[in-house]
Amino acid sequence: MSADPLHRAGAPPRTPTNPPPSGSGTSAIEVRRSARRRRTVSAYREGDRTVVLIPARMSEAEEQRWVSVMLDKLAAQESKRVLGDAELAERAERLSGQYFEGRARPASVRWVTNQNTRWGSCTPSEGSIRLSHRLQGMPEYVVDYVLLHELAHLLVPGHGPRFWRLLEAYPRTERARGYLEGVVAADRLPHVPGARSE
Repeated sequence: MSADPLHRAGAPPRTPTNPPPSGSGTSAIEVRRSARRRRTVSAYREGDRTVVLIPARMSEAEEQRWVSVMLDKLAAQESKRVLGDAELAERAERLSGQYFEGRARPASVRWVTNQNTRWGSCTPSEGSIRLSHRLQGMPEYVVDYVLLHELAHLLVPGHGPRFWRLLEAYPRTERARGYLEGVVAADRLPHVPGARSE
């Protein structure tokens, strides 16, 4: 079964004071506006908080959007260390215990390089879960969502109401689905030579 973002979901709005979505342990976000800063946005960790630097002229809506973008960017950078298959299996076991009372027990969990159209797959009869290598380097909460999605298939094979009720226990389901939708949408955009992000 696929954990692809074809089921439409939007990321909920977040104010700059909310904690970031990743499991980084960061508890506060501080936005610093600068009149000297014209277009660029940057962010870094400072102790137990995240500092986001933005141009002073930005609207509140732009600020919220950029805070969200920069939090995802930082989380992705921090999760560049690739988990091995054994660590991935341990993570699946922990997630099953935390969200499914340990009822989802995969026989194997591993990365694969032959899944380019799906984020993950599960064969309930074998108890095997495979995650696409394309998830490596994405924020932890996204990888956790795909793992939970496939773990849920060990308990409920299809995508019916019972399946989605299981995933409601994970607080970042909608956000992770929105992130994956964004990745798919970005892949479909035409490549413009010489384009650069701010």
